[in-house]
Amino acid sequence: MYSTILFDLDGTLTDPKEGITKSAQYALSRLGIDEPDLEELTSFIGPPLHVSFEQFYGLGPSEVERAVMYYRQNYKESGIYENVIYDGIPELLKFLKDKSKQLVIATSKLTVFAEQILVHFEIDQYFDHVVGSNLDGSRSNKAEIVEHAIRKFNGSPKSDFIMVGDRKHDIVGANANGIDSIGVKYGYGSQEELVQANATHLVDTVDELFNLLSP
Repeated sequence: MYSTILFDLDGTLTDPKEGITKSAQYALSRLGIDEPDLEELTSFIGPPLHVSFEQFYGLGPSEVERAVMYYRQNYKESGIYENVIYDGIPELLKFLKDKSKQLVIATSKLTVFAEQILVHFEIDQYFDHVVGSNLDGSRSNKAEIVEHAIRKFNGSPKSDFIMVGDRKHDIVGANANGIDSIGVKYGYGSQEELVQANATHLVDTVDELFNLLSP
């Protein structure tokens, strides 16, 4: 049905929980905020970092910038590889590529980090483009990221595209650009979150995602 498939990264292709939560914990500790429970920091998986630090911990603009800097320091050193690829994802990507699908990463993560993760898990060869956020904090909004990814395919109708992700930001970004979406419930967004965001489709497992994308 779709010739171009946009994939979120965190919570969709990989489970980044350990690396993200520990990096957020480290950043908060550098600002004098003690958060001993890593489970409380799973909300950082998906949204742009600036948004998470501001919304979840009430940090002001200058504190947010420092928190993001500390987060990236820790993530670059260790967090990036505290990550696990979901079972069945490499096989899904290979299948789609063998079917001549165009695959794109559309993530709020820094582009350079996303590229490193794809290489680490040996799935970089399946992707035509990697679209993430910029070091200066620009293009971190998911609607902007999806728009930029779509522009890579000049002239292709919107009906050719679908966005796959686990959080409401992925679905909202797809809807803002007039393309269909798949909400994956094995990630970090709840069914309620994905339904309220008006996902076109919902799947529980990677196998269900495979079946949906493989007619």
